[in-house]
Amino acid sequence: MKVVLQRVKEASVTVRQEKIGAIQNGFLLLVGVTHEDAEEDVNYLVNKIVHLRIFEDEDGKMNRSLKDIKGSILSVSQFTLYGDTKKGRRPSFTKAAKPDHAETVYNTFNQALRAEGIVTETGKFGAMMDVQLVNDGPVTLIIDSKDR
Repeated sequence: MKVVLQRVKEASVTVRQEKIGAIQNGFLLLVGVTHEDAEEDVNYLVNKIVHLRIFEDEDGKMNRSLKDIKGSILSVSQFTLYGDTKKGRRPSFTKAAKPDHAETVYNTFNQALRAEGIVTETGKFGAMMDVQLVNDGPVTLIIDSKDR
């Protein structure tokens, strides 16, 4: 699994002009799933994300986690994270998981975040979505469960 994590002051996702998810102060996660991703990948990423210390403490140092600040997550499925642009001008998405597997892993990921006590809003899997955010910092990280 790959996650693009953005620290945000606010973020929302809209489908067909209806806002279906919104948060204040936390993370916008763009979540990509590949064929071999399983529960082990989910568990690694959830643990990493909820404990990652990238919020400022009283001294202005990145020393606080999402749990420490009681932040929220907006999780948006993003198969294009597995787009391969090495050949030609049109990306290949063969490394992205098939929709049925990807949706199962994505839902398991979001349930695991909620089990950690994190308020987790989501987009709609497979839908065209408009995502808005106010990036805080900006702070943006890419986390890949295969890079442990």
